[in-house]
Amino acid sequence: MKGRRKLLASLRQALVLVAAVALPSAARRAQAKTDDAVDRQAMAKLFDKHVNAELAGDLDSTMATMSNTPHLNHVPTMAGGIGRDGVRAFYRDHLVGKFFPPDMKMTSISRTVGENGVVDEVVIKFTHTTAIDWLLPGVAPTAKPVEMAVAVVVGVKDGKITHEHIYWDQASVLVQVGLLDPKGLPVGGAEVARKVADPSLPPRRI
Repeated sequence: MKGRRKLLASLRQALVLVAAVALPSAARRAQAKTDDAVDRQAMAKLFDKHVNAELAGDLDSTMATMSNTPHLNHVPTMAGGIGRDGVRAFYRDHLVGKFFPPDMKMTSISRTVGENGVVDEVVIKFTHTTAIDWLLPGVAPTAKPVEMAVAVVVGVKDGKITHEHIYWDQASVLVQVGLLDPKGLPVGGAEVARKVADPSLPPRRI
């Protein structure tokens, strides 16, 4: 009996020691999860602030969201800027306040917030009634309706945006504004963006 009591006492002491070690570790993990959630929320809000400033034509507020050494690359057209002066000049001359024609509508498809940035997937609809230098450089307004799926990869460090890499299907845009004949080519028009917005739409027959 005495042996059993000693054994139980030893087990209780061991459990107390394990709990003493485990509780601070669990608390640290819980705090880390909370901090991570806050950081991700802050990154998402930062990018929303950045886009809203672009759409509002507020150059200073747009640049205030960015780091001291940012870069911007619209991948299909290679339009953008490098460094703070280069990005600011591009925004000033070609994008902020000139982002899209006034009838533009943007629909969010998905957002992924990671450790170091944000990835937004959106569908954008507009009528090509004004020049859009970053999308169709050198192309005069065609008055054609356009629908495009866009993916924006945003880097964030120390609470500032370090870069934006922006992707879209340029072939589908060219088809819609009448600059590319899709006949015989593995390309599409507005249906490309529509299938992103509605995955239940039928795939291309091959």
